[in-house]
Amino acid sequence: MGVPLIQAYQVGRYIAGRRLRGVKRYPLVLMLEPLFQCNLACAGCGKIDYPKEILQKRLTVEAALGAVDECGAPMVSIPGGEPLIHKEMPQIVAGIVARRKFVYLCTNAILLSKHIDEYQPSPYLTFSIHLDGNRERHDESVCQEGVFDKAVAAIRLARSKGFRVTVNCTLFTAEDPDHVADFFDEAMALGIEGITVSPGYSYRHAPRQDVFLGRGASKNLFREIFKRGRLNAAGTGRKRRWSFNHSGLFLDFLAGNQNYQCTPWSTPTYNIFGWQRPCYLLTDEGYADSYRSLIEDTAWDSYGVGRNPACDNCMAHCGFEGTAVNDAFSHPLKALTAALRGPRTSGPMAPNPPILYQESERHAVAAIPVSAITRASRGAEVEQVQ
Repeated sequence: MGVPLIQAYQVGRYIAGRRLRGVKRYPLVLMLEPLFQCNLACAGCGKIDYPKEILQKRLTVEAALGAVDECGAPMVSIPGGEPLIHKEMPQIVAGIVARRKFVYLCTNAILLSKHIDEYQPSPYLTFSIHLDGNRERHDESVCQEGVFDKAVAAIRLARSKGFRVTVNCTLFTAEDPDHVADFFDEAMALGIEGITVSPGYSYRHAPRQDVFLGRGASKNLFREIFKRGRLNAAGTGRKRRWSFNHSGLFLDFLAGNQNYQCTPWSTPTYNIFGWQRPCYLLTDEGYADSYRSLIEDTAWDSYGVGRNPACDNCMAHCGFEGTAVNDAFSHPLKALTAALRGPRTSGPMAPNPPILYQESERHAVAAIPVSAITRASRGAEVEQVQ
């Protein structure tokens, strides 16, 4: 696994403490979105389809750090938008690090060379660089040529300055398992700590809907990729050594071997509108004014595979990594076996959770117009960029 011992120890101690106290729903990673504006317009992104007045808003440093304190999660992921556009991002990151929280600053890396000296290397700070495959595949995914080369150069720069670096990879339709495996080899050769990987979630507001994998296709793809992970790298004779920023049971889930339901409360989201219900991926379900309200007042049983049509094809780590971690604490021998042997790549797959909603609901999922989202919440303190 691509997680340092200090992080594994502190996060493990946090989880053990919550479980010993009988806390049913606790946060593992806070998804902190300080802005939605981006300098790319990726085909599979559902986060940038907002009017100009929304894209110009920013969470203040006080609001961002207040959410970190209110939530109490041991890890903070800062996606977006593109976080490096935020002028006060260095102060937000420094405040999180000072709280001894592990922060993953997600970036497409276009601006990293310009801003990297505004940050200090720390065991608590990781740059999570967006790369969806090799040069051709990634530039196609982000709809702009040359981005892959800029990201690779930024990775080398960050590593040379002593920063922790991971790669954040989302897989879509028409992926070639051989190409993905070769890309994982290439990414690890850059000296990164690990790879975060997930099938793309079909955002309703994404510019293209034909890029997303179905649940069955995701499982088959990951089995084929993991098969290649046990073979020598082509033309080198060297055994492949991939490190993933995931638990072994989550990887086993991606390969179709675990019958997991999502635990969306394990990755609560806070952005310019407030606390987003129920998760980072469903953007049209409304907002809570406080973290406590999010946990206590959200109809959690209305979400998940087989419970809500919008959730049926989701296998994203922000929904299921928390489930895998809980399973690991409940069944440590099972978790150890999965970590040692790797994901099973043959044999029958675990069944999906049963469908509990009426078939008519599949066609009745209505999205809230983006223009109406501005009045969805009162909770977040934001500032308008002029």
